[in-house]
Amino acid sequence: MANTASQYIQHHLQSLTFGQLPAGFERVGAHGESLGKLTEPTWTIAKTSAEAHAMGFWSLNIDSIFWSVFVGFIFIGIFRYVAIRATSGVPGRLQNAIESIIEFVDTSVKDGFYGKNPLIAPLALTVFVWVFFMNLLDLIPVDWIPGLSTLAGIPYMKIVPSADPNITMSMSLSVFILMIFFWIKEKGIKGMFGDLALHPFSSNNLILQILLIPINLVLETVSLVAKPISLGLRLFGNMYAGELIFILIAMVGWPQLPLHFGWAVLHILVITLQAYIFMTLTIVYLSSVHEEH
Repeated sequence: MANTASQYIQHHLQSLTFGQLPAGFERVGAHGESLGKLTEPTWTIAKTSAEAHAMGFWSLNIDSIFWSVFVGFIFIGIFRYVAIRATSGVPGRLQNAIESIIEFVDTSVKDGFYGKNPLIAPLALTVFVWVFFMNLLDLIPVDWIPGLSTLAGIPYMKIVPSADPNITMSMSLSVFILMIFFWIKEKGIKGMFGDLALHPFSSNNLILQILLIPINLVLETVSLVAKPISLGLRLFGNMYAGELIFILIAMVGWPQLPLHFGWAVLHILVITLQAYIFMTLTIVYLSSVHEEH
């Protein structure tokens, strides 16, 4: 259990990490007591942040994966429930809400995507609702789930997947992979290279155009690589900051309730806006690889 403010914050920001500890690593308990050195590489759940760090890249944040899949199934379940029971007569409140979301996403796709691809609208809907549901978990009081998990013997439980850079970057890299795939599918390798090498600077003079190719490649490559990085880090940064504020408010004790309510009301706008931004940029990025200059 956390004894100081620093330990409390660290505990709530630490993910439940599963990975391999190297041989010779000295494990310690929750109170700093030595648990001995490992004689061989061991796959286990990290008991401290130091162990999570020692596990390196090939480790899994179990809590982030669980909660992202959990809200994903909730998203699928709600939409499937409405689809099965949809009526052409007077719709219920839930059907009205789902239809409004679909119309909103459809309008966003029509306004931001200028190619022809039947995947974009379903992808945009999935991105918007899934990211919104992941962000929505941030409104659950920060002590509830981690507290219950600690009682159950689980050392850490971070429930906001979008506050984990592994989740946000994996989503942004998925969008990036789709960009490359459709880029090549629509224009071929030659067309993709032409987009990178002949823009933004171009010339009708062949010699000058050849001289501009290296400059264009550097500029466009940097811009291309920055897209998935900025897409993932933007969502992570905003949600991580929001979660940290909730944790700081929780440290106040019982007087936190009005502060928590006030920040939660404001944060509803943040979580919705971040889901919308992630969806919009996904549409814009995929539109850019379908466009002809």
